Amino acid sequence: MIDSVSLAAEQPDLEQPFAALGLKPDEYERIKEILGRRPTSSELAMYSVMWSEHCSYKSSKVHLRQFGEKAPKTDALLVGIGENAGVVDIGQGWAVTFKVESHNHPSYVEPYQGAATGVGGIVRDIISMGARPLAVMDPLRFGPADAPDTLRVLPGVVAGVGGYGNCLGLPNIGGEVVFDASYAGNPLVNALCVGSMRHEDIHLASAKGVGNLVVLYGARTGGDGIGGVSVLASETFDADGPAKRPSVQVGDPFMEKLLIEATLEVLHAGLVEGIQDLGGAGISCATSELASNGEGGMHVWLDRVPLRDSSLSPEEILMSESQERMCAIVTPDHIDAFMEICKKWDVEAVVIGEVTNTGKLVVQWHGGEIVNVPPRSVAHDGPVYERPYHRPSWQDALQANEPTASVIARPESGEQLKETLLQLVGSPNLASKTWVTSQYDRYVLGNTVLAQPEDTGMIRIDEETGLGVAIATDCNARFTKLDPYNGAKLALAESYRNVSVSGAIPLAVTNCLNFGSPEDPEVMWQFAEATRGLADGCLELGVPVTGGNVSFYNQTGETAILPTPVVGVLGVIDDVERRTPMSWNQDSDGELIYVLGDTADEFGGSEWAHIHGHLGGMPPKVDLQREKLLSEILVAASRDGMITAAHDISDGGFAIAIAEMAMRAGTGARLWVPDNIAPFIFLFAESAGRAVVVIPRSEELRFTEMCAARGLPAERVGVVDSGLGADFGFPGEQVIVMGDYFTLPLEQLRETHEATLPAIFNS
Repeated sequence: MIDSVSLAAEQPDLEQPFAALGLKPDEYERIKEILGRRPTSSELAMYSVMWSEHCSYKSSKVHLRQFGEKAPKTDALLVGIGENAGVVDIGQGWAVTFKVESHNHPSYVEPYQGAATGVGGIVRDIISMGARPLAVMDPLRFGPADAPDTLRVLPGVVAGVGGYGNCLGLPNIGGEVVFDASYAGNPLVNALCVGSMRHEDIHLASAKGVGNLVVLYGARTGGDGIGGVSVLASETFDADGPAKRPSVQVGDPFMEKLLIEATLEVLHAGLVEGIQDLGGAGISCATSELASNGEGGMHVWLDRVPLRDSSLSPEEILMSESQERMCAIVTPDHIDAFMEICKKWDVEAVVIGEVTNTGKLVVQWHGGEIVNVPPRSVAHDGPVYERPYHRPSWQDALQANEPTASVIARPESGEQLKETLLQLVGSPNLASKTWVTSQYDRYVLGNTVLAQPEDTGMIRIDEETGLGVAIATDCNARFTKLDPYNGAKLALAESYRNVSVSGAIPLAVTNCLNFGSPEDPEVMWQFAEATRGLADGCLELGVPVTGGNVSFYNQTGETAILPTPVVGVLGVIDDVERRTPMSWNQDSDGELIYVLGDTADEFGGSEWAHIHGHLGGMPPKVDLQREKLLSEILVAASRDGMITAAHDISDGGFAIAIAEMAMRAGTGARLWVPDNIAPFIFLFAESAGRAVVVIPRSEELRFTEMCAARGLPAERVGVVDSGLGADFGFPGEQVIVMGDYFTLPLEQLRETHEATLPAIFNS
């Protein structure tokens, strides 16, 4: 076998296709400078995928540092940014790990497999930390609901998320489905997973111990997903080879289930010194990251890698992103026990290398040396760009274009207000998502406490004590377009609030930052401002960012998506039996409905403006100290039994919040509009820092005194009442009575709410 490394030194002027692999001329020159020669084709492949935007964060690193520099001091953070997933202490010896990542572009090319393998990848991040995965979530965004491309992409994405998660036996407890024209041709498919472990079971990705063995185990390596992170075609290396293979990975959830069980067993048996999943960049990533995090050296025999396709070249093997694979570092005295457990679970495992102290990652292929690089130069010391950015020239005009009454006529009469509510509740963004969520198993494993359409997903961690966690993801990208700094804060605030209304204490943050091209200075400004806003917001709220993902180049032609920093917040609750549901129940007659917080004339970026085709003005003001106060009161009220239901006020305003509560309860309510505010503003404004709570009459004084003492506005605006139908001309029906303005039967509300998505996608 020809020694490629020696040949590279002997033939320095050989022309190489670095540009076709996504490398810039200066990046290629830097690789030659690092190596002191030109790279071999295999080294070029490794650098190209590992220095891609997706793997190296080369355009975002300078901004992401703020999450560490501004991190609030907390004892809860056990593992932070830099590992496969963050880990937080939730008490009683338990820890949870959670993370959200994107699989946007693969899901557009091949919706089912793109979404399915997005779920598979995030689950492997969780097991690589030593945790058992417990639940998944899926924040999704698509073009207009009735657009032909959405009709192609959405059903496949939903089927992929559900198919993979259901087969793994993991409940899907939350997420979002949002429609906007900017996502046409570039859907966002973000996937979140949460898992739990005891403190002593935490594992990290490092290759320590000279002489320890590198074990590749799981599925065989195939031609699917080659260079997927940089959209790299396999024929770049072999023009005469097979036809172009798919760049989207193909998932096998049943193999992943076996991989989960085998991984957890070898970890808990103490057989593993370090572990890494094979996701983006495949073997290139796993070997270089493990080596650079450990002793600094590794020797790999690539021809030992089990293949599904014998025609794969070494370059393709290094770049393949075939799913359901893991890499473990095992001491020689533990290798037999490790292999025995893999055999028990019918998981193929092969020793492909060993840890060295040479400071080099050396890869051999049938006796010839094809890679000899400093592993840190591949995994961690890639290019770092300070991309130029500037405020868009159109930003001022956008913000000045407020959706005032002179721009969009506002409803005034009772009939107009009722029609506005029906129009909103049936709009694609606010309509029932049951068509989507019914394809997911929400209750498998038996520890799901809250799931869609609740404000937050909640799962029981400890069956003996009832200890649990709640997780919510949110982002109104229209707010971020109008004001990236405060828009990101608003996304954080909404997720934080959604966790709080369930009675859980917000503890930590993960994020998936979806933006257009970083080479566009205006997009880069949006990213810089949103990142700064999120870092400042987390510091003010005292919740650290534990990790996440950046997804750039989300645009079609020159049109970028709305800047979409999806924020996930995780909270802890001592006993899930004391959770607060989003709605009152059928036995709640006579209980009082209160609005907490201040309502202002704030419609910039609102759902009401969106259904009228308008985007402009300023988003709602964000007051994170008020959000913190609201959270503390909601948690205290839940813990002390002062409230029976709570629901955050966000998209669509108070009217949508009440409609959702009433439909979930199947019971009506009598409501009124406060004297000091216009009905339209009270019903549909999207001011932040607000929630609806339901209070037993016996607790009203205690609750209102607590709010008054803490300075939180609380106003009674209604009462739960199941007996209103006959009085208002709807005998035998449940109704919402909105003062003297309108009466709306719940059945009419529900029919409008539930009809939209089936009418579009069942066709």
